[in-house]
Amino acid sequence: MKSIAARQNPVTVLPPDLEPTAAELDAIEAEMPVVLAEVELLDALIALLDRPASEFDGRRIRRAHRRVLAARRDAANKAHTVAAEVA
Repeated sequence: MKSIAARQNPVTVLPPDLEPTAAELDAIEAEMPVVLAEVELLDALIALLDRPASEFDGRRIRRAHRRVLAARRDAANKAHTVAAEVA
């Protein structure tokens, strides 16, 4: 069995320190409630791909959608508050 290897060098050289900065970690942490709410909504929608929606499923989707909207609202308000403090 032959081993397969690349014949060319990589196009971009990766920096030795690939760790995110503190600012990037803070930004990820700030976005996490929105991401989790969107995942919950996506889970509810995926569950309906192979069956018709029941009344319970409709409530679950509406609840998840409200959580997404609330998380986005909170994130936008927090970003606005931070921007006002900086200015």
